[in-house]
Amino acid sequence: QVQLVESGGGLVQAGGSLRLSCAASGSIFSINVMGWYCQAPGKQRELVATISRGGRTNYRDSVKGRFTISRDNAKNTVYLQMNSLKPEDTAVYYCNADLTYYNGRYIKDDFWGQGTQVTVSS
Repeated sequence: QVQLVESGGGLVQAGGSLRLSCAASGSIFSINVMGWYCQAPGKQRELVATISRGGRTNYRDSVKGRFTISRDNAKNTVYLQMNSLKPEDTAVYYCNADLTYYNGRYIKDDFWGQGTQVTVSS
């Protein structure tokens, strides 16, 4: 099967930085788009940033200029560098991958990580 494992969350003061990582493992054939989403208490999960296999990126307006998404295709890993963090960035951050894996046949599906907590204090 396929697993996405996130790391790098934590508690940081406003203005600080964190770097999230998400590694995909399993019988992966290829990964198309990878991305990060966040969910604050009482709110729906929202897009933070996505990156295509070729490196094309997309960001929500509130993180443009502060967050940078990148990926290492050889390691099936996506990163989110978060700078100038604000208290409103506090949320659980989830990794997502649109990928094809092999399980007796090739299957295209969407996978989520377990989430990592990011807390920004004022």
